[in-house]
Amino acid sequence: MGERAREIFQRALAEASINNAFARHVHCERGILRVREDLYDLHSYSHVLVVALGKAAHTMVEALAGQVGASLEGIVAGSVAPATQVHGFRYFRGGHPTPNAESIQAASAILRALESLPASALVIFLLSGGGSSIVEKPIDGEISLDDLIATYRALVHSGAPIAEINTLRKHLSAVKGGRLAQAASPAQQVSVLVSDVPDNTPDALASGPTMPDSTTVEDCFRIAEKYDLLRQFPQSTRELFERHALEETPKSDDPVFHRARWWQILSNQTAIEEATNAAERAGFIVHVDNSCDDWDYDLAADYLLKRVRELRKQFSPVCLISGGEVTVKVTNGGVGGRNQHFALACATKIAGEKITVLSAGTDGIDGNSIAAGAVADGSTIARAQARGFDARAALENFDAYPLFSALGDAIEIGPTGNNLRDLRILLAY
Repeated sequence: MGERAREIFQRALAEASINNAFARHVHCERGILRVREDLYDLHSYSHVLVVALGKAAHTMVEALAGQVGASLEGIVAGSVAPATQVHGFRYFRGGHPTPNAESIQAASAILRALESLPASALVIFLLSGGGSSIVEKPIDGEISLDDLIATYRALVHSGAPIAEINTLRKHLSAVKGGRLAQAASPAQQVSVLVSDVPDNTPDALASGPTMPDSTTVEDCFRIAEKYDLLRQFPQSTRELFERHALEETPKSDDPVFHRARWWQILSNQTAIEEATNAAERAGFIVHVDNSCDDWDYDLAADYLLKRVRELRKQFSPVCLISGGEVTVKVTNGGVGGRNQHFALACATKIAGEKITVLSAGTDGIDGNSIAAGAVADGSTIARAQARGFDARAALENFDAYPLFSALGDAIEIGPTGNNLRDLRILLAY
């Protein structure tokens, strides 16, 4: 069952790839670039600049270059070193899940390049998840890199959903919440999106650097209070809130967006569809339930396990697929991530049952571990105890990775060059 779950996950990753998405939605012939429903005559622009940022930056640039050819130039900022570099591009390796010095260097380089463009230029933005920390520059010069890292750490560990986290990031940043579009104006702009955020909040992707911001300063104050963040922020960040010095981001009526377009070519829904296809080919009766997106991990575990128990009374074998993310409020510093934490929580609830649970990130990295996630089943707790592990203690200490690694149940595939949120696959006979 565990192997079946892994095969379904791996097949979904392979089919929901950047190359497949570009083959379907991006095409260039004789200098005419098609992005979904838009056409751009590359020869008609005085300059074409490509800006790629996020965990899929390298694969997106390679896919675009494969379509357009060697004439492109621009800036690429990813979270890992590229296997190869495309000629004409400057490369930066930003930090994730917290920014580093190259995150700031990349942001500064992108802003300089955009601000020099005339109206006759075209900017092609290639945006993917992880871009929030990979490219970053504080809106206030008083926020040092150390303070920026501390701010991000407080946000990431708060238990808040990604859209709420990115609401604050937008208003603390010189590049997010439409500010890259602001810098690029009046040039023509098109953004190609590989999304790791809920479909109803597209401007949360990489904290929406090229899109009108649907969130406000007032939202920031509400979220900060909800998660008691001011107490956790460093002084330089906290003072912006205390002085009510946050600046509003560009909205949909701002002229900087008059020559801007945005097209999503991949999302979590694509991964769900491909996982469904793979599970059906493997002989499972498949049901999809994304109801628990952005729920607390424990509530999500209870909900999905109840659903799969109900389904197996009617169907066999059954596969329940759930996309999106769960939230975890981290209070201790173990090794793991939300997917392994969710899988371990499930393991404590299915001991002795013929249920298998896989939870993994499509980017290949879960939290601060080297795993993408983990597989758990009815034997996980007994096998862990036999190895000397206390599953309850691992949960309390947010330390699921050592347990799953020792059992051979951690999913270690390395960075995928993609980022479409998480998949949860539950199998039962």
